[in-house]
Amino acid sequence: QVQLVESGGGLVQPGGSLRLSCAASGFTFRVYYMSWSRQAPGKGLEWISDIRSDRTTYYADSVKGRFTISRDNAKNLVYLEMKSLKPEDTAVYYCSAWGGTGPDFWGQGTRVTISS
Repeated sequence: QVQLVESGGGLVQPGGSLRLSCAASGFTFRVYYMSWSRQAPGKGLEWISDIRSDRTTYYADSVKGRFTISRDNAKNLVYLEMKSLKPEDTAVYYCSAWGGTGPDFWGQGTRVTISS
């Protein structure tokens, strides 16, 4: 059974940091490229970062320089290290796995709230 399970969300003050994790199971993780997206309250889904199977990374301008994506193929984990968090980073964060031109699997999301 395919699963993507995000964790690590929570309430953080502006300027703080969080590390999100996404645990994958049920598919050949190392060949998939993994993606993080988010959905802020009342807004649509926003792509924020990819990491390919060769560990090439991509970032949305809104998070570039503040967020870092990484993966551990031995543990089937993908991470999103988030620093210098802003209130506008408040969202539910989702990881997804892409085997081709679209996402094959999605997690259930983890909520991140940035507030003082």
